[in-house]
Amino acid sequence: MKIILNWLSIFALSVSALTATSHTVKAQSTPVPPSNPPAIDIVPPPPPTNRTTPSAPINPTSKPAPINPTPGQQKTTQRLCASNSVEDLLPPPVGSTNNSPLSYLQQQGFRQEQDGSWACYVSDAKKEGRYYTLLRAQQNNGKLVASSFLDQGTLKEGQDNRSVDFFMTLIENQTKTNQGNRQSIRRYLESFISLVKQGKVQPSLKGYLFDQPNRGFVLYHPLSSGKLKGTAITINIDTPVSQVPVQPIR
Repeated sequence: MKIILNWLSIFALSVSALTATSHTVKAQSTPVPPSNPPAIDIVPPPPPTNRTTPSAPINPTSKPAPINPTPGQQKTTQRLCASNSVEDLLPPPVGSTNNSPLSYLQQQGFRQEQDGSWACYVSDAKKEGRYYTLLRAQQNNGKLVASSFLDQGTLKEGQDNRSVDFFMTLIENQTKTNQGNRQSIRRYLESFISLVKQGKVQPSLKGYLFDQPNRGFVLYHPLSSGKLKGTAITINIDTPVSQVPVQPIR
């Protein structure tokens, strides 16, 4: 899959814009629709394009198994990315991933792309032989950007829980938050995604601060380019943890 090369640079500009605002939203509070909380305008990343592979068709009814995490816990027996159904359709993976600060995502079923990002692919139940990016993360120069993509603006079955687990795995590994803070952040993200699912948060370029020490923002935004029509839920945070790879969650 062809990855948009300017994805990270756009978010680098976004972070600069974020630091100029004095508005904050506490992680312990429940997010509300964009008409009420203070928010700032940021530019979301362009989405990856979908891909159709005519050969070796996949089972169009296959779906990644949903994750039902215990609140406050990060350890799960189900991988974040159940991509076995599309592995035969994907291009060969890149070389060594030892220098990537997100290399632990490989054990969760993610694949590293040429630009250094890590992506989780899923099949399209509506079209045989088609797959697209469900989750993607990239870290560079102390900035972490991670997205959960909604095809046609709709969350797949189990994608809400999977997205929260994905974001929290990154936050636990890449920031210095303690367990109490992570529990508050998890509740905030769960509430935010629930409002998105209910249609109470509309796509926009407004970001909401969920982690003040790490300048962590979440937004629900339209996809500005690419063939995948829909929206994405994206987090954008500073990562004080060293770029040295950390041990994966087991």
